[in-house]
Amino acid sequence: MSSQPYTAGLHQSSTQSHRQAAPKRPLPQTGVNELAKRALIGGTPNTPNGGATPNQANFEIDVKQQLLNYQKLFDQSLYPYINDVSAYEKLSKIGQGTFGEVFKARCKTTGRMVALKKILMENEKEGFPITALREVKMLEQLKHQNITDLIEVCSAKSNSATTKDRTTFYLVFAFCEHDLAGLLSNPKVRMSLVHIKTMMKHLITGLNKLHRSRILHRDMKAANVLISREGVLKLADFGLARPFVHRDTSGAPRPLYTNRVVTLWYRPPELLLGDRQYSTKIDVWGAGCIMAEMWTRQPIMQGDTEQKQLQLISALCGSINTQVWPNCEKMPLWNAMSQEPNSALPQGKARVLKHKMRALMKFDNVPESKQATDEDAMNLLEVLLAIDPDKRPSADEAEDDNWFFKEPTPRPNVGDLMDTIPTSQFEYTVGKGAHAGRGRHHNQQRPGHPAPRQQVSNAIPAGQYRDTIF
Repeated sequence: MSSQPYTAGLHQSSTQSHRQAAPKRPLPQTGVNELAKRALIGGTPNTPNGGATPNQANFEIDVKQQLLNYQKLFDQSLYPYINDVSAYEKLSKIGQGTFGEVFKARCKTTGRMVALKKILMENEKEGFPITALREVKMLEQLKHQNITDLIEVCSAKSNSATTKDRTTFYLVFAFCEHDLAGLLSNPKVRMSLVHIKTMMKHLITGLNKLHRSRILHRDMKAANVLISREGVLKLADFGLARPFVHRDTSGAPRPLYTNRVVTLWYRPPELLLGDRQYSTKIDVWGAGCIMAEMWTRQPIMQGDTEQKQLQLISALCGSINTQVWPNCEKMPLWNAMSQEPNSALPQGKARVLKHKMRALMKFDNVPESKQATDEDAMNLLEVLLAIDPDKRPSADEAEDDNWFFKEPTPRPNVGDLMDTIPTSQFEYTVGKGAHAGRGRHHNQQRPGHPAPRQQVSNAIPAGQYRDTIF
């Protein structure tokens, strides 16, 4: 017989248990998890079928009470190595993404402005979100002037006993006054050629740092490009980023990644065709879209489905076929896309990217005689937006492109441009860009104007190839 005090009471014979109930005894520290598990499913060590005698009911109550006590301890526990978010005063909401909300805040101790990114926990069933873990881990090792700076991680306790997630976590970043999408949406912001060239240099330099660190960003877009008060551009929002494996041998199998990444308007053709063995070239395509957006002042391809996005790419960059991309027929969704009645892969389309951009490349503060098309800029844009991923340059190669060595050469920052902008400009606050339908700007209607008719796209049957990360 075991020497533990409760075992004798629990394992006495059925005859003895009917004569006299075992005295109520304290539960030991060992074995509580197993006992709690049995109690929660309605059974006890004596009753495999779940039936309970008065003695067993008392035992069940004891275990549940202990669990409630443990829950109270957990609720009252503190995180000794991170600060509470009450150390910061929230001022305004400046962003909302797939994986969290972003607030402008002030440190109550130092007065420093910061950005608080709330980590959404509502849909998590198994602990802390892996995307947030990746973001923290990667930003700890990515210390670079062109990458957003993570200051710390904070926690916040909820006072509501019914709240599903009693603890909320925040990532605290150094505050930047603008994001590029908000800046470009403001027609009063006048950019010269040197401003565009400087910001593109910063963007590609930051991207090169990422790729040399074996990290894919996987959500390159203008809204994820921040600009500080000093005029330094920084890559931000690493919620979809992940480390990648680089194979030195060509015969080794390439790792598989999810293709449900990158906001639709900036998504390259290989992801739209279902590729799961992609490389850093998906970020390079996003950099090309952002570069074109510097002149167009809006995203250059605004599809609402994968099929529509492929059609827009074909209309601007030429038809997708084996002549321009030898491996395109190996893509998982090639057959399905090409056989659509309203094909997502129209043939016979010429590449008109240069022709379209020539009319748009007008620079402020540049004499009329020098406003001819900047061929070096056009050549860089052409290769960044190559249909074939293998024909796109690496970020390292793009950083050394001829365009950056021609006059006017890039400056250390665009501080002079920032001095002309009195208020912060963010995609969320101005209500434009790839996420304009979110949050405060969703379904807003101008007074006196009827709601626009809903346009039903017949490009794809409902439920097929729909974008899930937008």
